[in-house]
Amino acid sequence: MFSNNPNARRSVRARLSPLVLVAITIIAAAALIAGLVPRSPPPDSFEPRPVVARGSLAEDEKNAIEVFQSASLSTVHIRTAKTALELFSLDLFTIPQGTGSGFIWDEYGHIVTNYHVIQGADHALVTLADQTTWKAAIVAVYPDKDLAVLRIGAPRHQLKPIAIGESRTLQVGQKVYAIGNPFGLDQTLTAGIVSALNREIQAVTGRTIRGVIQTDAAINPGNSGGPLLDSAGRLIGVNTAIYSPSGAFAGIGFAIPVDEVNRLVPRLIRDGRVIRPILGIRIAPPAFTAALGISSGVAIIGVDPDGPAARAGLQPWRPARDGRVVVGDLIIALNGHPTPDRDTLLDLLERHQPGETVLLTIDRAGERREVPVTLDVSS
Repeated sequence: MFSNNPNARRSVRARLSPLVLVAITIIAAAALIAGLVPRSPPPDSFEPRPVVARGSLAEDEKNAIEVFQSASLSTVHIRTAKTALELFSLDLFTIPQGTGSGFIWDEYGHIVTNYHVIQGADHALVTLADQTTWKAAIVAVYPDKDLAVLRIGAPRHQLKPIAIGESRTLQVGQKVYAIGNPFGLDQTLTAGIVSALNREIQAVTGRTIRGVIQTDAAINPGNSGGPLLDSAGRLIGVNTAIYSPSGAFAGIGFAIPVDEVNRLVPRLIRDGRVIRPILGIRIAPPAFTAALGISSGVAIIGVDPDGPAARAGLQPWRPARDGRVVVGDLIIALNGHPTPDRDTLLDLLERHQPGETVLLTIDRAGERREVPVTLDVSS
């Protein structure tokens, strides 16, 4: 029996503590060693694990696979280069410019891409899905819409034209796929949705490209010029730009709508350029219309004496001798479509051919009238 004396109790604890500590240490070490030393594995541990049956692919997975297998055959990788002169030896050498994407337009070897993919380049090489590479000739470019058409000499059996869809019926939320060569990695598929419609972006010329498709399908440097596809594998746009502070994918990409592409590419192939119909006018700059308090419409400040506008009797705004401004004509609509600014008027004009007659709605000093004008060809 232990003593009730506190000093005695402390003495007993002092004598027992080292023994207890040693015992605890031995027990803990034994437990640790037992846990660290594995038991002998059973024989089946030396065999591969059995594979669990996956079952059928989901419908959206099947759709993505089908779209890629079909459209990837029409998607190409474009590499560009520029010839330079060595200052001391005067030898010519080639400087790589960059890479981009494109797609096969027809069985004659026409390739569609962005203008900015080939801008400033002297040479372009196109690699098809079968990894054959072909020298490309530039057929035509249209910087205002960031479009270019190339041509390669591949035989027809190697050329699979892309299926053409339409963009005017697109709806926000539709599933889309992008195929291209981001960062030079060819045949890359990304998926997303139509995030918004009728966006506006600027071309390299400063012209506004309207009706642009916004998507969250990953579009990175190198995707430019590649196809944006709907879930049926049809072309609905040309991947053109991204919105990103870092220059990499940030969830906002843009594509030129296929309806615009399908309208312009045949003209580029046929004529080597887009032949613009003209009205024969000079358009006032924004500062002029702002100074006059004009919020909407295209003010005419010059008329070609031999042009369509002069023949139709249109009058320009002009300064009077006393410093005042003589009111001229303000174009407010073309064939019933409003023309709030210069870019809208030019877009509407480009839908027509030289020789066609359009109906301009004109405002002159508050009086509106409709004037038929037969378009001329641009020089």
